[in-house]
Amino acid sequence: MKLLVVGSGGREHAICWKVSQNKNVEKVFCAPGNGGTATLPKGENVNIKGIDELLAFAVKENIDLTIVGSEELLVDGIVDKFQEKGLKIFGPDKKAALLEGSKAYAKDFMKKYGVKTAAYEVFTCPEKAKEYIKTCEFPLVVKASGLAAGKGVLICQNLEEAMKAVDEIMVDKVFSSAGEQIVVEEFLDGVEASILSVTDSKVILPFISAKDHKKIGEKETGLNTGGMGTIAPNPYVTKEVYDAFITGIMNPTLEGIKAEGMNFAGVIFFGLMINEKGVYLLEYNMRMGDPETQVVLPLLESDFVELLESGLEGKLDTADVKWSSKSACCVVLASGGYPEAYKKGYAITGIEKADNMVFVAGAKLENGELLTNGGRVLNVVAVGDNLEDARAKAYADAEKVEFKDKCYRKDIGVLYR
Repeated sequence: MKLLVVGSGGREHAICWKVSQNKNVEKVFCAPGNGGTATLPKGENVNIKGIDELLAFAVKENIDLTIVGSEELLVDGIVDKFQEKGLKIFGPDKKAALLEGSKAYAKDFMKKYGVKTAAYEVFTCPEKAKEYIKTCEFPLVVKASGLAAGKGVLICQNLEEAMKAVDEIMVDKVFSSAGEQIVVEEFLDGVEASILSVTDSKVILPFISAKDHKKIGEKETGLNTGGMGTIAPNPYVTKEVYDAFITGIMNPTLEGIKAEGMNFAGVIFFGLMINEKGVYLLEYNMRMGDPETQVVLPLLESDFVELLESGLEGKLDTADVKWSSKSACCVVLASGGYPEAYKKGYAITGIEKADNMVFVAGAKLENGELLTNGGRVLNVVAVGDNLEDARAKAYADAEKVEFKDKCYRKDIGVLYR
């Protein structure tokens, strides 16, 4: 088999690493890839990005299966175009991808099908949004409806902050066209959980739970990032929480997918909030999470390629998925200044000293040297007998890897509640 993985982050490196373990996989192309995907034994980077280029490449190379990591291409309809050419591709079509591409659409979908979520209102006019906000209790949440690289969610503590958030998103366009429509939402306090799943539109098969640490600073302080680290399984996802997720969120979501005539094989990522009132859905993502993928896939004992093929064949109801009983921890090594301004091009050393997995996120190979090339540079991932064991191993490896202005949170996996 020849596979094509689309994307360039740590998530894509982890996916390439996992699918390479299938004995029938001969080659894994990654487009455009990074310095990690380029060095996998079965891996090869191809410097292409657009849907038309990817489609032409897949046809030319007789690609047997394409896996899309990045949400933008899914929203733009890459799955539809590949399917028109008779190519196998794992991901939602354009219609289903709207569950991530439009937070307003997703919230209306949740409401329509009884998915437990926070109260909300949708606005296309900043003045009307501000009028509504004056009637709200604080804190509240203001969200850009479109794709904003995981950064379009602003938690506002008071009226002044909320008014500023509306102006930033809708008037100043800090998230570009993603802010043409906003969602103003009830603030839910609690602990977050991520549950990835695969679906064939007939069943949804949930993966082991994970916990993301989104803020740049310890104890969840500072600016939002794309994720500074993850653990799996999530200690807060008890049997009671899991059962509430199944009945109040996953099952109604599946009913909605069927009722709306969505027909696809792909990933549904459930972003959850757990508090004393129950388990709520914050958002859908329609692709593998980053950096959740990096801790979930190392715990998957079943063959990942076979699982995806079961989805494409509509046979997930017969899939037997096995998970390790161990724990995993991912520590993100970032560039100093991230998530705001940061510099690139610094040499990375010491990866070969790591005893566990290091997935490359924002780094490139240049003349045989690995150089920083993004805000989140590396994902140091370790599997241990328990969470503390996994944390200790990951942090030991994090200290072995060096690049100028390296920074990382020291509390990934620490439970504050």
